[in-house]
Amino acid sequence: MAEISPAGLEQLVAEEGEVLRAYRDVAGVWTIGVGLTAASGVVTPRAGMMITKAESRRLLVAALKRRYEPAVAAAMPGAPAHAFDGAVSFHFNTGAIARASWVKAWRTGDRSAARTGIEAWNKAGGRAVAGLTRRRAREADLILDGRRIVPEVAFAALRVGDTGDDVRVLQAKMIRAGLFYGPADGVFGAATERAVRAFQTSHPNLTVDGIVGTATRAQIARLAAARRALVATSAGGALATGGTAGALPADPAALALPPAALVVAVALVAIAALAFAGWRYRDEIRSRIRIWRS
Repeated sequence: MAEISPAGLEQLVAEEGEVLRAYRDVAGVWTIGVGLTAASGVVTPRAGMMITKAESRRLLVAALKRRYEPAVAAAMPGAPAHAFDGAVSFHFNTGAIARASWVKAWRTGDRSAARTGIEAWNKAGGRAVAGLTRRRAREADLILDGRRIVPEVAFAALRVGDTGDDVRVLQAKMIRAGLFYGPADGVFGAATERAVRAFQTSHPNLTVDGIVGTATRAQIARLAAARRALVATSAGGALATGGTAGALPADPAALALPPAALVVAVALVAIAALAFAGWRYRDEIRSRIRIWRS
């Protein structure tokens, strides 16, 4: 069975980022290593769990053998090592090797269509993402031309000295999350680093290094989502209980409840929703409280 090469493995790690302490991804799923969750079948991440880099690579190789390499081998029989490596990276990120149109173009030797097809997989939420655009270009170079890029630092990480749209997007998210009060100017300078370190220090599942890698990025996104959820839930509850005339049916008897009881019922639902939002984002809320206290 074909397998990813050592160089291909390193490029995949650089693309995905590697986190040796378990963290919650954007969806709240415990994750560790190179994006591995319990669904990988090779590890069950949990709060406080830590692994070594050697363990991380062993788990990644096991996950690739279990799910990703067989699918790529079936879709691209006889692929040279560099093409196989690039396709594994693509499939690990998208899970789409069996349905991506560029694979057929690659099999027929249509290099132009294959490159165009690979680079089309650069969207998230229907919008082109700069980081995905660059990743797809690197994968196309590897698959079609054998051009390998194995950097000393992860592609996914942002740090002091970085500039551009990715930094601007990060700063905007930090502003929305209440973590950063400077301008979203696209320059990862000292102020941005201080804000990142303050957030990492307050969070139980992050390493304090001032670098926005996979785990830190996910926790910032979760904090921003927590703020949105709490504000929306609070506003909804206020409307339901304060703006009774617009929120309740014209004839409360239709619900077999007196008006006062209906207001109480709506209030209890709003409180339950607020409590659930608080529980779902509890780590992020605690970290924000620690920042306020510091």
